[in-house]
Amino acid sequence: MDYGVYLEQYEVLGRLEHALTHRLPYSLVRVGDGENLVLAQDGVWPIQEVLKEPWAMKANKGLKGTFLPNLVLRDQLIASVKKADIVGILPYDDMSIKAPVHLKRMLTDSVFLHYGITPSALCHACINREWAVSSRFWDLLRGRRVLLATAKPKPIRNILATWPYSIKVTQTLVVERYEQIEETLKQVEAYANSFDIALFSCGVNAVVLAQQTAERTGKAALDFGKASNILLQGRAN
Repeated sequence: MDYGVYLEQYEVLGRLEHALTHRLPYSLVRVGDGENLVLAQDGVWPIQEVLKEPWAMKANKGLKGTFLPNLVLRDQLIASVKKADIVGILPYDDMSIKAPVHLKRMLTDSVFLHYGITPSALCHACINREWAVSSRFWDLLRGRRVLLATAKPKPIRNILATWPYSIKVTQTLVVERYEQIEETLKQVEAYANSFDIALFSCGVNAVVLAQQTAERTGKAALDFGKASNILLQGRAN
């Protein structure tokens, strides 16, 4: 399927820099295998088929930040992907994540078609992994106030405070599960005057949080994903 303009990493960062410089809202979200499965629930795929997938089984053991079925989250994802400034998707020949092929771009196309999702700007869904090791990305954030939301933000905050990052994390939020979305957004709004950009590493919930943060606060917000694991461990998995 054809969507909007496809952006390379430097173009994504160029748009981010423009938003930060001019204090404009900016949201980037990413759609991978987990997001595809949540989106596919009871529309593209029957719930029973979704629940057979290993990702869903892990989710229902408390390992993915939500339990399935969750049709409310599905609808929140649809709304946020439609509103986001840039949407990361996987290429057809993706080899960057280990998920089965049927959960990758083919399923993205199916859910986008079903829900009428037509992003105006796209990038690679794994751009977050490039950010983790990109000097330009960290140069762009240096001097900005960062809000970090993830399951264990303090170790990442400590790493970012050191060279070669030297990033000022002004707020941290612990986010581990879907049920925290609304409370997290209230906290984000309360902290709106103390950050310039928000980074969310909290699974599929990050899609809703990043887009809604940009919409509610007028700030930049990124679905940071497993980039936090790279910072902590030097690898994405």
